[in-house]
Amino acid sequence: MLHSYIERILKARVYDIAIESPLTLAKGLSRRLGNRVLLKREDLQPVFSFKLRGAYNKLRHLPVAALEQGVIAASAGNHAQGVSMGASHLGVQAVIVMPKTTPGIKVDAVRQWGGKAVLYGDSFDEAYRHAMTLAEERALTFLHPFDDPDVIAGQGTIGMEILRQHPDPPHALFVPVGGGGLIAGIAAYVKSIHPEVRIIGVEPEEAPTLHAALAADAPVLLPEVGLFADGVAVRRIGEETFRIARETVDEVVLVSADAICAAIKDIYDDTRGIAEPAGALSVAGLKQYVERTGVRDAALIAIESGANINFDRLRHVAERAELGERREALFAVAIPERPGSFLAFCKALGKRQITEFNYRYADQHQAVVFVGVELGGGLAERHEMIERIEKKGFEVTDMSDNETAKLHIRFMVGGHAPGVTNERLIRFEFPERPGALLTFLSGLGRRWNISLFHYRNHGAAYGRVLMGIQVSEAEEAGFHELLTGLGYPFWDESENPAYRLFAGSERGA
Repeated sequence: MLHSYIERILKARVYDIAIESPLTLAKGLSRRLGNRVLLKREDLQPVFSFKLRGAYNKLRHLPVAALEQGVIAASAGNHAQGVSMGASHLGVQAVIVMPKTTPGIKVDAVRQWGGKAVLYGDSFDEAYRHAMTLAEERALTFLHPFDDPDVIAGQGTIGMEILRQHPDPPHALFVPVGGGGLIAGIAAYVKSIHPEVRIIGVEPEEAPTLHAALAADAPVLLPEVGLFADGVAVRRIGEETFRIARETVDEVVLVSADAICAAIKDIYDDTRGIAEPAGALSVAGLKQYVERTGVRDAALIAIESGANINFDRLRHVAERAELGERREALFAVAIPERPGSFLAFCKALGKRQITEFNYRYADQHQAVVFVGVELGGGLAERHEMIERIEKKGFEVTDMSDNETAKLHIRFMVGGHAPGVTNERLIRFEFPERPGALLTFLSGLGRRWNISLFHYRNHGAAYGRVLMGIQVSEAEEAGFHELLTGLGYPFWDESENPAYRLFAGSERGA
């Protein structure tokens, strides 16, 4: 069955508007990882993403009558730009339905290519359903972003180029996965020619579509997916893409958002190019694979799939990159409230770069310091530091993997609230767009008093709020009903050590 895709890929019409992207040696990553790391630079395509290949190939295979009537697509952004550019090249009308959470840079690009952008829903799935409704109402041809043989074949030309550019079979290819069109196309071609090459899919921990499907041996509808890597924020892998992936993919690696941020920085350091989160997925997975397997002196190729990222989002990426690379540790350290304690604590840290230092007087006996420290030796050095500080008599709480500490507490260290009682600490996420915060607060109503509030725009697809609310024991059932009814993901952080140490009330739960 894979051989039928070989013919499709060889006959694919992509080079009217797509380029043969270069295979670039990542010198810094290669040196650090002890392997020959190469990046397939799909971020250099005219729409800064590989999606142009599959979209245009599909357009070229449509009947003339369908092209004259017009086409429609649903996309979080990159497929949308590919359809818009391809349709513009062929003189075809294109309607693109995009989630309201789509980064503005991608919406603007669609319009610049002549496509009509329709913003609908908070996720790809909602946009997809609306696009299907419009397709039926207006008799438009729907162009699926991944689950279509012509789209898969268009993406498969990347695999064809890699084997031409790197005649010696590499040890492994690392491919980002959302709906599966890219990995299905690349794997179908590469495995047919060199079955010994490992095909490794890479997904965010919060959007494991292929990972879940392989575990269940069938496509799985995920209850929700995270939106940080919006280019792969798909709840269900395609039927055809999964059929190919099940036969050709050797394994799937799941990576954290912090690891993705670190990979964006790695790519920038080596190429001065700025990848979007989905575009850097493969590098994050490659690094994790090397760490886990210990492979050395091997050729490892990562698909840098796109570079459509809002500039203001880079602030969040830069903040989290050091944590993702384990080059920074965050600690809460209790020190005696007496002269000389600060000096003793700093001596315990040694001659290290301090990235953050927050302090607030607590009582006459003890203070708690929130400190960030630059690392050179990763996780092992972090553990070694904790042990060393504790041996000096200080109590340490490691906050490096504490999401509430990283997102909120580090920006709001200010002390406890002894006069506040019955406080519950809740962390929320909601789709980020104009008016979203007002909508969120309106949904809360006026029944409970808000005792703490922290919101910070991270330039991401979703907003993050940390909120303290005073809720008596008698009101807890009604409060939980309200939280559930809001429809936003939430976490009760009342027992979080970062809250207890730096911002807690008289009763945190």
